[in-house]
Amino acid sequence: MKGLKYAEQLLKLAQDSYPAVDSDSIQVEEVRYYCRLLIELTKQKEKVVKQMIVTAQEEETFQYYISFPGIGAQTAAQLMGELGDITRFDSANQLNAYVGLDLNRYKSGNGGRQDYINKRGNPIARKLLYFAVGNMIRQQHAAPNHIVDYYYRLRQKRPYPKLNKVAMVACMNKTLKCLLSMIKHHTKYRYRYTDSKSTVKI
Repeated sequence: MKGLKYAEQLLKLAQDSYPAVDSDSIQVEEVRYYCRLLIELTKQKEKVVKQMIVTAQEEETFQYYISFPGIGAQTAAQLMGELGDITRFDSANQLNAYVGLDLNRYKSGNGGRQDYINKRGNPIARKLLYFAVGNMIRQQHAAPNHIVDYYYRLRQKRPYPKLNKVAMVACMNKTLKCLLSMIKHHTKYRYRYTDSKSTVKI
């Protein structure tokens, strides 16, 4: 019955599809309209992105962001826009809370539940960081990256390997911590970068 229902839906959609109607039908005109609109919006987006990158390049911190393997010019400019001047944060914990990556722990007696992030911070910054970490993993052969190393350590940890999303969030947290230290100390990324010698409180 379920298969029959899907088949009926597909037949109905096929009747309204582009090949099933005349070339001068309203459906064809509608498709053309939305195609033109999509092309125009894409051009506007590309123009805004270019302007955003040009503006971000005027700031010293832009060079620190793009020195991080996996963070390109567009992502760097977007992160700068969403995070602002991160040197205003005294610690990485404050920055994580601003983005919404701080953990919410619940315990009641001997019981409890799995930790999860608060998500009360900046949702756009979280998405950008998630994208950036994913990009680091995809481009791992282009340049050494300690965030990628950390990701695989978590995924292969025994006896309890971390799930992909849990490992990704941990890497997002570590990336923010590293960026804060780099920017506060005017240091570009280098492999195995740690802030253990810095004065940034973590």
